[in-house]
Amino acid sequence: MQRIGLTGGIAAGKSAVSARLEELGAVVIDHDLLAREAVAPGTAALGDIVDAFGPEMLDAEGALDRAALGSFVFADLDALARLNGIVHPAIRRLSVEREAAAATADPGAVVVHDIPLLVETGQADAFHVLVVVHAPAALRVARLVELRGLSRDEAQGRVAAQVDDEARLAVADVVLDGSGAVEDLRAQVDELWQRLAEVRAAELAAETP
Repeated sequence: MQRIGLTGGIAAGKSAVSARLEELGAVVIDHDLLAREAVAPGTAALGDIVDAFGPEMLDAEGALDRAALGSFVFADLDALARLNGIVHPAIRRLSVEREAAAATADPGAVVVHDIPLLVETGQADAFHVLVVVHAPAALRVARLVELRGLSRDEAQGRVAAQVDDEARLAVADVVLDGSGAVEDLRAQVDELWQRLAEVRAAELAAETP
């Protein structure tokens, strides 16, 4: 099994990379989706969030009000750290389960962990290859405003809440340029996939008597 870590700043193009890798045959474990599962109604993590931030973080149906929580924690880095301390251990447990299932189904699988906060959560050394999708912070702010409807202050807050670009680039094995068109980014993914296949083939040849 080949384990790939995938990360990048918000609005850098990571989702396009993840989607293309899945199209090419990778098993993608999306940690954003796991984050939603981790705080579903009835989970221990959701109870801990209510204890930490109050019942106003729930909607009328008793589910997490992600907009309310996001507005609160992205304006307070200490609150964001408390939230991460609740959610990230639960996400990691779920990711271990998903990876084990993928390995059981196909011992030769390429498993991609799509993790927005990979560097922030100290997982930079946990993968065979760490891929970083990079785009300048100013461009990412503009994308959040234009494509996701955030105010400029909200967008800048979301970008500032993540580790800076230099820290991500410092631990990258592969850097993909997300500043251009999606087609260009997908072409870079195709080239990466070919390189990964060559590595797997070389490793298999070395193991064969």
